Amino acid sequence: MVSEISRQVQPQHVNQVFTGVATSRALLGQNETVVNGLVSPTGTPGMVKISTGPLSSGAADGIVPLETAIALLKDMGGSSIKYFPMGGLKHRDEFEAVAKACAAHDFWLEPTGGIDLENYSEILKIALDAGVSKIIPHIYSSIIDKASGNTRPADVRQLLEMTKQLVK
Repeated sequence: MVSEISRQVQPQHVNQVFTGVATSRALLGQNETVVNGLVSPTGTPGMVKISTGPLSSGAADGIVPLETAIALLKDMGGSSIKYFPMGGLKHRDEFEAVAKACAAHDFWLEPTGGIDLENYSEILKIALDAGVSKIIPHIYSSIIDKASGNTRPADVRQLLEMTKQLVK
């Protein structure tokens, strides 16, 4: 479904499960769109779970070395790793390993899950210090006003200022 919608819409960015990356890239028919591939923490730094697809997520865990996951994503036309669910800094050691591997293999990183105003700077700094060339943090409900459902503009301004301080 994501792949077919992407083919028709030609978006700038596609969030994709690991197993959907190649289909999305092929149907897009171009290399400009950022297509990420979802991998998950395993409890072991240097290893990630790639069984994130609709069927594979219900099967035995597909756990591989980070370097293998990155090589597979590149083979399939992926642009970046979407690392989820991070739980903020719950998997800090694993996230540091992901950031280092992305930097070593010139691959973009999209940290996702539990990112808020309290941990954003530290998460961004870990990726920057590792040398990741492009970082696309996914910040969801932590900056949404629960009563209105709207994004809090003051929080967005604060995130922008935090980013400017680190990216100088």
